[in-house]
Amino acid sequence: MEQQNELTLQPMLLTVPQVAKKLGLSRTTVYVLINREGLPVVRFGRAVRISAPSLQKWVEERERETMSAASS
Repeated sequence: MEQQNELTLQPMLLTVPQVAKKLGLSRTTVYVLINREGLPVVRFGRAVRISAPSLQKWVEERERETMSAASS
């Protein structure tokens, strides 16, 4: 039951400032990641949101790329 409450408290979609805070980056850097590095977004008109699972997957993929490049 406690796990269900945790899931309902976490938003499905994050704002750019929320993503910036989670990643420890600036808002500007998050927009650069969106525009140049392929960070996936969901748009509602002018509103830009990032899904939490997509963010996690994107970070994990970047980590794998960095690790494989370092071992080459």
